[in-house]
Amino acid sequence: MVGLLIAVPRIAMAQHSTVVRRIGVLLPGVPETAEEIWKRMEALRELGWVEGRNLHVERRYASDRLEQLQPLAEELVLSKVEVIVPVGFSATLAAKRATTTVPIVFVAAFDPVGSGLVTNLARPGGNVTGFSVAGAEVAAKYLTLLKELLPALKRFGVVGLPTPLWRATREQYEQTCRSLGIEPIFVEIDAADGIDSAIAQLVRQRAGAVVLRGDGFVYEHRLDIVAAAMKHGLPTMAEDGEIVREAGALLSYSMTLAEEDRRVASYIDRILRGAKPGDLPVEQPTRFELAINLKTAKLLGLTIPKSLLLRADEVIR
Repeated sequence: MVGLLIAVPRIAMAQHSTVVRRIGVLLPGVPETAEEIWKRMEALRELGWVEGRNLHVERRYASDRLEQLQPLAEELVLSKVEVIVPVGFSATLAAKRATTTVPIVFVAAFDPVGSGLVTNLARPGGNVTGFSVAGAEVAAKYLTLLKELLPALKRFGVVGLPTPLWRATREQYEQTCRSLGIEPIFVEIDAADGIDSAIAQLVRQRAGAVVLRGDGFVYEHRLDIVAAAMKHGLPTMAEDGEIVREAGALLSYSMTLAEEDRRVASYIDRILRGAKPGDLPVEQPTRFELAINLKTAKLLGLTIPKSLLLRADEVIR
């Protein structure tokens, strides 16, 4: 009994003295559901960081208004977070402008060296590192898949939010397309009421398919964009597998969220334990998943080649 009485204060003291660390998450899109948040935090929980116990997370959402990213990033800095986790290039750029001292671990930022986020992938230096989206090689891969599905394809549309990075990487994208003998038609969409007219414009320019860039606007309006393309009989290829599963895009070739979450969590963990972000190399995806929606193929009157089906990681029937 005496031992129990002595033990209780010690346990209480240990719980009371638990240090709660603070991180900030900056997203360009709309607030996540509780289920989505729980799933994305799983990798951190496996490393011992439990939200509400020894971890506090400040979340900021721009709700597709990119001009809000900068003030939101500055809010996170003022809230004294120890690590900022921005998702996408625009959010990462806002975080980098907001601080030169708070460690930044970015998620899914395209071409971090070419866009000026870091000077070197192996040793990024400064306060920025993270997990990037691979560039020309991956674009070439999913365009090759699209060409395998549609051998007669000559022109296709590319729709996305008109960010400075998207415009800056168009030349690289065009070079990839030229090597495959296809021509991209770029259409910028930044408002929901412009979706139908953008797809109609692609039809007038004789596009044979549509590629959906992996940005916040496209994801938020995925149902409307895919529906507009389907109305005109245009197959859609997405850079995000969820657009195939939820919105009915024809196919996708994308990195796995599980890998992304695991690697980002690893860097957050290491920084909270004392590592410097500038010493942590920028990592790129090592695994991609091919998803094919056979329901959509049937509606479009397309037959998916057996060779493509055999390579698919997920087939939606």
